[in-house]
Amino acid sequence: MDVRFYTDQGTGQPHIYNHGVSEEEVVAVLKRPGEDRPGHGGSRVAVGQTNAGRHLRVIYVPDDDGAGVFVVTAFELTGKPLFAYRRRMRRRRR
Repeated sequence: MDVRFYTDQGTGQPHIYNHGVSEEEVVAVLKRPGEDRPGHGGSRVAVGQTNAGRHLRVIYVPDDDGAGVFVVTAFELTGKPLFAYRRRMRRRRR
């Protein structure tokens, strides 16, 4: 899977760095998302757990040919959104 990242124009680095997320963590979530649902304007939202145990929400746009994705942003889930995600996962496993 070809994964490209939105670059912050001020720093020249991937935008995900502003949220303390690495490329490897994003790829781990995209490979095994707990949830993957439609977002706005053709984007998708993947939520899942990294190999280190962090829960991330990844906003991405799939390529037209399906071979790759363009990651817009990714950030760690905390608080109520994390609680709601865990509750949905528990209900799905029943």
